[in-house]
This record gives sequence, structure tokens and C-alpha cells, in this order.
Amino acid sequence: MSFPKVGIQLPEVERDVRWPEYVRLARAAEESGFDSVWIGDHHLYRGDGRERGPWEAWTLLAGLAAVTTRVRLGPLVACLGFHPPGVLARMAASVDEISGGRLTLGVGAGWNPAEFDAFGLPFDHRVARFEEAFEVVRLLLAGERVTASGRFHRAHDAVLLPPPSRRVPLMVGSSGERVLAATLPHVDAWNTWYDGFGNTPEGFATRNAWIDERCHAAGRDPMQVARSACLLVRVAGGRGERPADPDAPAVADTDLPRTIVAMGEAGAGEVILVADPIDESSIRTLGERLG
Repeated sequence: MSFPKVGIQLPEVERDVRWPEYVRLARAAEESGFDSVWIGDHHLYRGDGRERGPWEAWTLLAGLAAVTTRVRLGPLVACLGFHPPGVLARMAASVDEISGGRLTLGVGAGWNPAEFDAFGLPFDHRVARFEEAFEVVRLLLAGERVTASGRFHRAHDAVLLPPPSRRVPLMVGSSGERVLAATLPHVDAWNTWYDGFGNTPEGFATRNAWIDERCHAAGRDPMQVARSACLLVRVAGGRGERPADPDAPAVADTDLPRTIVAMGEAGAGEVILVADPIDESSIRTLGERLG
């Protein structure tokens, strides 16, 4: 088993982070040998008496594409309910162009009703809306002209111009049966968050086998769908930016090399680190651990 690729998620709402720090973090990731950089796609979190919100994901991705040269970039993952699907496909093609072909388009159906309600976005029939949107997005990014007349989304002879220089790779971040049935016949990769497999290689191996079964059910060779796993890592001296999860305990940074190897043996082609804390010092420390 080859050593999996390793990416890192940049801050979302752990604290207020301004653009100059994002630049430093992304460049530190490149300098430290990481393969990819990811950001969340959300508008607003409400709960526990707090309101928190990240910067708009696609604007941030475009900026990161312009200040990096090597790392792959992507949303983890883009909610297809936030934009008309044809517009989202154009946004993805534009970021891929700016980056020189380094975008992976992670997609999902969304889950947080507070942000949908706050910004006037429909939350009803969420999966049905996703199914229609995904079909439009994937066909446009494949270079096709699209005419669609669904219940929720429409397109009439839509086409991406200027034409993208390549087909942007697609990744689905979901364990929902209907979302997987719609996407597994077409996507390049599947991603899971750390609490979906207990943050352990053993848990990921079980989840990975489950996805193999879903690929077979969708008529897809499981070997054609790469596997991506988010892994929570606690760096010594961390500020506790992410609360402890007894069902998915964090991996210590000193145990990271062994855990990454085990994740690869469990079937992960890429491990995306969710670091606590997520700052430049953590990125460089984790890069040193991975050598």
C-alpha cells in the first residue's frame, strides 16, 4: 500500500481569520509538503448562544488559487443548494482556470437549516434538489450543452464558455443513500468526515467496505472511486479550538505518521487533516511529522 496523499483544512469558524493569515497558511502548507488545501462552504452557524460565520467559500478559493502554485484546492464540500447549478459550474471552472487546473469540486447537499433560513435559501426537498443540481453541474463540467427541466432547476442550452481546459474532478462528501446513488456512478472520489468513522483506521476500513458495496449497487467499479478521509489531529499545546468528541478521539500529532500509514492500508487514497489548533505553527509541525 502506497503512502496516501495528505491535505489540510484551513480555518472555518474556529476563530476570526483574515485574508493575510489565509495566505500565510496556504503557503505554509505548500512549503511543508502538503498535497492539498481545503475550506468549508458555509454561511452561518447558530447555536449555544453564539453566531459564527466563515468567509464566502468560492471567493476565498479564487484568492487561494492565485497565491499558491502547487497544492490542489477544493471546497470541503460545496453545498449545491447555495447556488443555481449552472452558475456553480461556472464558478468551479473559473477557479480551476485561476489555479492552473488544481481544483477538486467536492459536493454535498448541505445539512444546516439555520444558514438556509438566514439567507433565504430553500431547505425543503434538499436531496431531490441536490439530485437535479448535480446532474446539471457534472454535465456542464464534462463539456456538454445542457437543457434540463426539473422540478427545482432548469437550464436551456447552457454551456461553459470560455471552455474549461479540463474536466474538473468531482468528489462527493456524503453517506446519504440517495446522494450516493446519484453520485457514485460519476464521481472521482468519496470523502467522509472524521466522526463518520470514529477517527480510526479500523473505523475507516469498515466505512470503506460499505462504500464498496454502494459502488457495486450503483453499477460502478469501486476501484474507480478514490477514497478521502478527514482526520482530526491534536497538536501539542493546542487551544482546544475543536471540542473533544468521545466517539471520535483526536489523533496526537506524534502518532500521525503511523496513523497515516494505517489509513492508507485501510483504503484511504488521501487523508485531509483537521488540525487543532489550525494555525501556521500547527501546519509546519504536522509537515515536519510527515517528513
